[in-house]
Amino acid sequence: MAAVTGNAYNCIVVLGPTAVGKTALGVKLALEMQGEVISADSRQVYKGLDIGSGKDIGDYTINGITVPFHLIDVADLTQEYSVFDYQQDFNRVFAGLQDRGIFPVIVGGTGLYLDAVVRGYDLMPVTENTALRQQLAGKTLEELDSILLALRPDLHTRASLRDRERTIRFIEIETFMNSGENTAGFSLNKNRPQITPFIIGTSLPRDVLRRNIAGRLKKRLEEGMIQEVRQLHGDGASWERLERLGLEYKYVAEFLQGKIESEQQLFDELNLAIGQFSKRQETWFRGMEKKGVLIHWLPSVPDTDIRIAAALNLINSYIRR
Repeated sequence: MAAVTGNAYNCIVVLGPTAVGKTALGVKLALEMQGEVISADSRQVYKGLDIGSGKDIGDYTINGITVPFHLIDVADLTQEYSVFDYQQDFNRVFAGLQDRGIFPVIVGGTGLYLDAVVRGYDLMPVTENTALRQQLAGKTLEELDSILLALRPDLHTRASLRDRERTIRFIEIETFMNSGENTAGFSLNKNRPQITPFIIGTSLPRDVLRRNIAGRLKKRLEEGMIQEVRQLHGDGASWERLERLGLEYKYVAEFLQGKIESEQQLFDELNLAIGQFSKRQETWFRGMEKKGVLIHWLPSVPDTDIRIAAALNLINSYIRR
């Protein structure tokens, strides 16, 4: 995506892997722009997924001023919220903010959601691919797992891959999403708002990121993440449904079923899985850059003030000038 000069940008995107402080940064920028935040997180859309998904609603208030946010708590666990649902909801919210003269700041780490709105996926019903299904017919679940992760490296969980038909369907959809048939024209939907994003990326050195992930996980466990998952199950969410949500919800659900023997084992396995997921997120963002998306990366330093200052300098240079 070619750079846009002057004040042609009509939104900011803040992206990066988990546990780098995206929300706090995005809220700060929204406050500076007198804007509002649109979340791009595939689990924060669900009601009740509070501690495990890291909604951190308190981060939206700075010095007594609360920045409005959107696309958090918009779906029930009975719904399988998809990238198509997200794109439709995003377009509605974005257009509404434009109509009110409010500057949107999109914040998140779900690569597929971000890519769908930044590059304007023309999503449509995916019909059954008979030839592809024939090719996959003799594959083992492990082989199907590898195929899907190659197509979708930011996948939260492999729990869905326990079901062969579901796995094949996922591969079918992702194959379509990566095909020229889907990506040949990104502007077919005339009702889609025009999005001209200035994209800011933030990350941290791997050792710092690992410490952040471990510290945040410890804090979430102390805050009652296990109790949250137990309550969700008590309210009717099946163990299978919780496992499909991935990461915190998958591992805690397994712990509560006795598949993981101790809280220490839960911490160790989940901590490792989140670290692996953060690497897949970064792989996705690099893939976006290879497809022509321009990402302005902030200094990869732990000091939050330095990264905020760098982000404000970018805004002053590219948006406010």
